[in-house]
Amino acid sequence: MSRGGFALARAAGAALAVSAAAVGAPVRPASAALAVSAAAVGAPVRPASAAPQAAQQAPRIAPEHLPYGAAGWAASGWGGVRGVTIGPIENLRHPGRGYGTAASGRAMDEAVAMGATWVSLTPFGRVWDGKGTGVDLVFEAPFEENRRNVLAAIAQAHARGLKVLLVPHLWVESGEWRALIDPGDDAGWARWAESYRRFLLTWAAVAREGGAEMLSVGVELRSWVTTPRAASFLPIIEAVRRVYPGLLTYSANWDDVEHTLIFDALDLIGINAFYPLAEREGASFEELLRGGRKVAAGVDAVARAWGKPILLTEIGYTTRRDPAVRPWEWPDRMKGVVVDQRSQAEAYAAVIAPFLDARTCAGFFVWRLYADPDDVSQEAEWGFSPRGKLAELVLRDAFAARWAADGPRLPGDALGRHRARTPGLFGWELDPDEPGGPFP
Repeated sequence: MSRGGFALARAAGAALAVSAAAVGAPVRPASAALAVSAAAVGAPVRPASAAPQAAQQAPRIAPEHLPYGAAGWAASGWGGVRGVTIGPIENLRHPGRGYGTAASGRAMDEAVAMGATWVSLTPFGRVWDGKGTGVDLVFEAPFEENRRNVLAAIAQAHARGLKVLLVPHLWVESGEWRALIDPGDDAGWARWAESYRRFLLTWAAVAREGGAEMLSVGVELRSWVTTPRAASFLPIIEAVRRVYPGLLTYSANWDDVEHTLIFDALDLIGINAFYPLAEREGASFEELLRGGRKVAAGVDAVARAWGKPILLTEIGYTTRRDPAVRPWEWPDRMKGVVVDQRSQAEAYAAVIAPFLDARTCAGFFVWRLYADPDDVSQEAEWGFSPRGKLAELVLRDAFAARWAADGPRLPGDALGRHRARTPGLFGWELDPDEPGGPFP
């Protein structure tokens, strides 16, 4: 295991990169101060004008610029994808809080301070139920308003030196899972495919206009892309290529990625990676880490089978006991929850550590922060957000480390790195080159 993964696995199990006093600290609402001040982590929030010039002027990532093969991202020189999903607030009852507002600018400032280099934006289309009769572009707010707001949010990200993954998402009003949409007969599937094509091409045009670096062509569409029906999805991808010049991925669910049939037409293999890391409650960190290594090995095999890099389009754990056992469970449906920051942080550390060493993994997006960081109504205190929790400190350390996806180390590229050099150990607390350091 490399320096990054080794140090995270070793240090997270002992201290999760925080002082003993911080461990067990109660979950604070999002409106409270972060668990660590910007000064404490050496990462002040930068205004847009202070974003790194190199990041602002970086050339557009395009498919022809991505080297061939499972390790193509690591060879590309673009650096590992240190991503955070910024969730929308598109409801008209919350004016001034959604994408493109001053509030979402503050959320992106927090992502920059955390060490993120990418953000994921998730505009929604609405589907009534699992019969898949069609996709409505209007979701809570009028489409044209959402379109303007998403373009403004992309501009906010770019102004801060962040790259953007745009993920057009489906919201099923009946509460059914989008992965099980079934329009029935051939005629129903043809109507559904044409409706989805219009929806996706609309957002592909937005991605092109805003200069988003990457676009996901779908999220968890199991009943379509893991079956013979997948053939009808390929012309849609071809149409998107004619509209949008950037990189394309698809966000498969973790348990059907090996059966997804459309990746040959895409640039990266996307996975919503809510993998369980243990089979029993009360698992130790060492057990979780073994689970993380098993997950990483399986993902690596998928990348090598397709000859394309992997991108974890979502990873996340709720703030409760044993979140790594069934990480996909939605917090709004939970009752009698025991809030547990340490369990969330350990799950993050266990799943991230093995991927830091994987040349076939381009990086990951954390699920998630909200577009208004001060709106605590968006999620229960036991929800997915790592903001102001021990998990945030694990992510800050991981984002500051050297990854295999960053590619070959260049002379002098570590100069001026004042934050943690490796996950789990703050850079100013221990020199890894001194005797007694964390490396064998």
